[in-house]
Amino acid sequence: MNLLTQFKEYIKKHHLFTKGERVLIAVSGGVDSIVLCELCHQAGYDFVIAHCNFQLRGKESDADEQLVNELKSKYNVEVLVKKIDTEKYATDHKTSIQIAARELRYQWFAEIVANSSMKLNCLITAHHANDQVETLMMNFFRGTGINGLQGILSKDEGFGMQIVRPLLFAKKEVIISFAEEHTLQWREDGSNNTNKYTRNYFRNELIPSIEKVFPSVESNLLDNIDRFKEVNILYQEAIRVNKLKLVETRGNEWHIPLLKLKKTPAFPTVLFEVIKEVGFASSQVPEVIKLMEAETGKFITSKTHKIIINRGWLIISPILSNESNHILIDEKQEELCFSEGTLNIKYSQKTEKIAADEHIAQIDANGIEFPLLLRRWKQGDYFYPLGMNKKKKLSRFFTDSKYSLTEKENAWVIESGNKIVWVVGKRIDNRFKITHQTKRIVIISLAPTK
Repeated sequence: MNLLTQFKEYIKKHHLFTKGERVLIAVSGGVDSIVLCELCHQAGYDFVIAHCNFQLRGKESDADEQLVNELKSKYNVEVLVKKIDTEKYATDHKTSIQIAARELRYQWFAEIVANSSMKLNCLITAHHANDQVETLMMNFFRGTGINGLQGILSKDEGFGMQIVRPLLFAKKEVIISFAEEHTLQWREDGSNNTNKYTRNYFRNELIPSIEKVFPSVESNLLDNIDRFKEVNILYQEAIRVNKLKLVETRGNEWHIPLLKLKKTPAFPTVLFEVIKEVGFASSQVPEVIKLMEAETGKFITSKTHKIIINRGWLIISPILSNESNHILIDEKQEELCFSEGTLNIKYSQKTEKIAADEHIAQIDANGIEFPLLLRRWKQGDYFYPLGMNKKKKLSRFFTDSKYSLTEKENAWVIESGNKIVWVVGKRIDNRFKITHQTKRIVIISLAPTK
């Protein structure tokens, strides 16, 4: 079966696009994208060409641009070209040239696809079977898990558009053979022959070395990709079922009971699949497992969320305090905003007069451990109201204090360890009161939301 027939059958089998749709082809000027254009032309697809001149290789980059521009008359199609100052972007954004080039070109492609006057259905790229093998191996060594072992998908969403890869079935030698057979003109990127970039190292050094021992390594890995895709379907379903059993959503927080989590088969893997959604890395899983044995109030963070241990539960909560029902108070923190108002925290010696204001809590600093935990009250909570040596459930305390239903729903407490220090805006716990032995006090005042 020739390449053109395989190309058309692959597109049909995977429902990538149809002849009634117009597509944007990303064309670098290399053999892969030049062959992709020829295949689309011979198959009768309607397409537009887009080329980025990254201005990284001087005259060579300009020659690439010129070659792509010549395709306009050859195929009677529109060719869009954009010159990009890649080095400046990389410097300004403190990123690598590779990442800068990728971000810049895909952002521009997305703008083109989003332009309604172009009437484009998707972006298509010339990724092929050898790219699949390289991606699979890089993902394996990076430790991306089962999902990464699927390699490159034939169709997915990215940068706000649909990206399609109709050449994933074809090996590089077949693509070059097709180009030679049809006397196509293409340009070689000299940087592909260096090992400066990770992918080039895998392509030029690692895979050829493995082939000396396992000559069929590329074919075997391509076969495995199909198996990994099926395994991933089963894996994702198992993860979905376990998430439903484990994770309780409360507002914008996730609550996971430790006992149930520990009984879950392969729970570290399930745990990772939960926490990766909020920015935690696989390397942090051991930290979370260690946290499971820690005392209440201990936590770890990602850029956007924190995981707190609290009385037999892992609580995953946004770092932004006004979005969370479980908020950590650091020892150096002076102000904290939450849904019911603002807390101001300061320290003093035992010389201040004890305030009678319920919105001010004066606490023996020696009796507490940081971080403190500010949270909504829950059924079963109890404390020792100031002046009493017997514990009292908060539900009873609220009833005796004639709390309205709304006041009960909006009640918060501050904890140290597993002990309630203050029913916020109402009364401190007797165990944390100031005594004649107190040398330093914490003063927490509440300014309620108006």
